[in-house]
Amino acid sequence: MRVDLVTLFPELFETFLRTSFVGRASSTGKLAVRLRSPRDFGLGRHKSVDDTPYGGGSGMVMRVDVLVACMEALDAEAERAGEPRARRVLLTPQGRPFVQGVATTLAAEPALMLVCGRYEGFDERVRSFVDEEISLGDFVMTGGEVAAMAVIEATVRLIPGVLGNEESTREESHGDDGLLEYPQYTRPAEFRGHGVPEVLAGGNHAQIAAWRKAQSIARTAARRPDLASRYEERRASTSAPSSKRPR
Repeated sequence: MRVDLVTLFPELFETFLRTSFVGRASSTGKLAVRLRSPRDFGLGRHKSVDDTPYGGGSGMVMRVDVLVACMEALDAEAERAGEPRARRVLLTPQGRPFVQGVATTLAAEPALMLVCGRYEGFDERVRSFVDEEISLGDFVMTGGEVAAMAVIEATVRLIPGVLGNEESTREESHGDDGLLEYPQYTRPAEFRGHGVPEVLAGGNHAQIAAWRKAQSIARTAARRPDLASRYEERRASTSAPSSKRPR
């Protein structure tokens, strides 16, 4: 996968891209990242990338012409190299929520372009030049760089071969069944009055699997009833008898 990052602060990504499995994905060729600053396409002696908003108001707004020039330059470089055009993703609080299903969809893309904003936001016309908008949650940050790192980490780990144990992505929270992950324990067996459930030390894999499933369902119902309701709806629909009569 190739990830193109449009950011005024490319230096924020330097350590992140060298660390943990993201760094391993880069070193093994499963991830290629290109960083490009809109400042390279800024206007005037000071390479300006923002301006005051029409109609008045506080703060500065990122210019559409500068951002689009940056995005198109990255696409042109990819085309010259015979690489696919990136799917353009605008990181904004107004986008659709970034959940595990979105990460799975993005992981199937050969190339992504993550556009990070700053200041008071984007010129509204920028939205006409992207493929989708994504939000990390119902809150506002100063820029999109942290959101971009979250999208990269959640997406790259789903690329086959990036993680050492592919099964782990299916058993964790928000996995295939949509439930929260069951409790995990390791040594010591006893710590300040808190022990490990006996079933986990018993060696009966069928009992362990049943315990973990029950714990996932109970934990999801207690902490995320919205996810629990969706899980029950899916289970009911798959277990419902067919309306077709056998011939």
